Amino acid sequence: MGILTIIKSALFSVCDSEFESIITESRIEYAKKHVHFWDVNVLEISIYTIEVKGWSDKKKVDFIVYQIVKTDEYSKDKGGYSSNDIDHQKLWLREGYIKQLLKTKLLLDETDIARLIAAFIQNRRYGSDTILGWPIKYGISLIERQLKLQKLSSGMITSLNDLKSALQKIHNPYYAKEKLKLIERLNRIVFIDQNKGGGFKKTLFLGEDDFSVFANLQIESLPEEEQQIWFQLIARAQKASGGKPSKRYLYETKLIFQQLGNDKFKKLVNDWFEFISRFKEKTIQNTFVVNHVTYINHSAEFLSAVNLEAMKGFVWMCSHFHDSITLFQISNLAERCFRKIAGKGSAAAAVGNACLFTLYKSKGLDGIGYLSQLRLKIKQNNTQKTIEKYLVDAAAERGISVHEIEDLAVDDFGLIEGKRVFEFDDYRAEVYIKGIGKTEINWSKADGSIQKSVPVFVKEKHAAKLKKLKELQKQVEKSLTSQRDRIDRMLRIERIWKYCSFSEHYLHHALMGFLAKKIIWNFTSKGISESAIYIKNEWVNNEGQAITIAENSEVSLWHPVEQSILEIQTWRAFLLSNQIQQPLKQAYREVYLLTDAEINTKTYSNRMAAHIIKQHQFVTLAKGRNWSARLLGNWDGGNQGISELILEDFQLKAQFWVQGVEMDDASNDFGIWNYVSTDQVRFENLQSAEVVNLVDVPKRPFSEVMRDVDLFVGVASVGNDPTWRDTGGIPAFRDYWTSYSFGNLTELAKNRKEILTGLLPRLKISKVAEIKDKFLVVKGHWRTYKIHLGSTNILMEPNDQYLCIVPDRNDKNPIENLFIPFEGDNGLSIILSKAFLLAEDDKITDSSITSQINTI
Repeated sequence: MGILTIIKSALFSVCDSEFESIITESRIEYAKKHVHFWDVNVLEISIYTIEVKGWSDKKKVDFIVYQIVKTDEYSKDKGGYSSNDIDHQKLWLREGYIKQLLKTKLLLDETDIARLIAAFIQNRRYGSDTILGWPIKYGISLIERQLKLQKLSSGMITSLNDLKSALQKIHNPYYAKEKLKLIERLNRIVFIDQNKGGGFKKTLFLGEDDFSVFANLQIESLPEEEQQIWFQLIARAQKASGGKPSKRYLYETKLIFQQLGNDKFKKLVNDWFEFISRFKEKTIQNTFVVNHVTYINHSAEFLSAVNLEAMKGFVWMCSHFHDSITLFQISNLAERCFRKIAGKGSAAAAVGNACLFTLYKSKGLDGIGYLSQLRLKIKQNNTQKTIEKYLVDAAAERGISVHEIEDLAVDDFGLIEGKRVFEFDDYRAEVYIKGIGKTEINWSKADGSIQKSVPVFVKEKHAAKLKKLKELQKQVEKSLTSQRDRIDRMLRIERIWKYCSFSEHYLHHALMGFLAKKIIWNFTSKGISESAIYIKNEWVNNEGQAITIAENSEVSLWHPVEQSILEIQTWRAFLLSNQIQQPLKQAYREVYLLTDAEINTKTYSNRMAAHIIKQHQFVTLAKGRNWSARLLGNWDGGNQGISELILEDFQLKAQFWVQGVEMDDASNDFGIWNYVSTDQVRFENLQSAEVVNLVDVPKRPFSEVMRDVDLFVGVASVGNDPTWRDTGGIPAFRDYWTSYSFGNLTELAKNRKEILTGLLPRLKISKVAEIKDKFLVVKGHWRTYKIHLGSTNILMEPNDQYLCIVPDRNDKNPIENLFIPFEGDNGLSIILSKAFLLAEDDKITDSSITSQINTI
């Protein structure tokens, strides 16, 4: 008997009018209680309770099939959703009855299952292009419950295979997760029915992506007994749901992977974590049909949803471990999962959150150390709050502060004075810190002679140990960068250490010592304070004199805003003369003091107002500095925004106001404004939310907040874009572009000017370059060029003609081998690269530049 014949025979075997009258009466009764019919609750309808509920199972199946067919007829007649008329209300009721009856304890025979599945396959709900418009999962649950009472017949298995075949024909990625899970449930039904004696079903990763290919090949290459254990683990992981694992889940999965052995389990899952951490999203084309209309769009896809859900389960399982390799891989995975995908947000927030949980729950403090690092890297506001909560909870469990637990959690990676040695038989590898985020490995033979590259012998005989060495190298680099950024954030607060604690966790710590010994510290004892830096195993002041630090001294970070101009200048001169490069801007840090204008406005500062900045760049910068910031767009409430920075130590909240630039073509495809205009900066009391007068804001938080906002403007301003004026910039703001590009210097630019003044005499371009007012002036062979010290844009003499040069990131950094008293100033690097280029303008071959130079 064919599928259509089965359906027709079912319909003609009952009284259609009886079924339709049930729907009609139900609509009248439901309408008396509800205005809308969305998601109808059939249990509220008396005719269901009194009459339908008491029908035989076969009659209920007839009724379900009837409603499926009638729904399809309505969709074909009226094209799906059309109005809230009586027929449409009946449509919602039909769906409600289908769901409710499939949830009940129906006993189905071979014909009933065939009829239901045939109805699902041959009909469509609301013009949907797949059978997943129907509540198929309830039908499968019905069959799963029935398995406990009877064995499947061959006809039932045939119907289930028909349903699986129909699901497999669905290629829309929107339905991928549901489709794969339903197919897996159907496979499990057949397996359980045919293996009543035990055994474990072959369960691999289901997603249709590169990860499934990679991981499934690994599992299938294992011995059969090990495969059986992985099948169990994957099956459990695929059911991982919720925000956190239950104790039962953690306990039961632990019992399973311990049969395999912890080392084997960790080795394979770490391979998976590393694969996903390096995986790049792909752009795919999606085709779908709604109300018989075909739509096509493109989207960026990471891994399939079903595989990400399984990976969440495996990350949870790793909360039992605390070894450095596993925690490092989980940290990398978290960072990857929170990286944004265009149009979607985080690549895999659920997996990322699982990583945060596992790092928090792992034994010891290494996991807390990675959480501390992630807090500095991950930009999403909600994720920041989650990490902060875990850190607060971990600190509270130990009865210490968050700052203290972060100190304790910094790994020394087995370094001694910034180095660590590994022995490989007759070869020796020395890992050493070269700079912030930079390490190198020196290879040598037994006789001490240098080996330029990794010996072939090591690659062949010690591949696993070599991999651990390289992993350690990456960990040290990431940790150094993160700890540098953590110390930089501390300049916002007034943290005080006891000298003994400072000595243990900073000065003599194998990793932190590399940073701490190049930073200026304040030492206070018996009411007397003095500043010093650690050189050649002793503390010296800014005049190079050795000083003795009392053991009972209190230690704090030196901040220039609290010092005299003479003190700052003396420290800067000391760093230059001793060639000490600080890991962060400290002695050369920009200082922002209250102005008369700000005293007059009392509660707000307009110092950074009226700038046009690129919104996406601004938001990224703000979040990178721990400000909460959101994108504005052309929707209700999307025109104005306030970015905020919590300064808990001072019980203050800083605010930076911005407004969307609303003009034609001023938003992207997602309705987000490309540009925002800047407004005021103000402070609120963290407890009362009252606006605080600027004169009552302490110097340090005021200066740090204004420095951040100056950074946002200084980096994200359209005035810094050399192409903005000529390639799509908004005409109404071209005057702003010109005034900013060649206007007065900000504090950041003034600082850059001071550094260049000391640096220029040591450069090979010193004879053709000089600093004049706001510019670095360079005399080339063809023209004289004025490079603005703030925007880095260029004017050419004699007529101040604009010269557009876009920096090439692949060019060698001209200041790479020059001494700079602090690490990192991209603007300074751009200025110098342009200066070196233009000093020899007769050697420039780029026609896009020469055509401008030769035009007068």
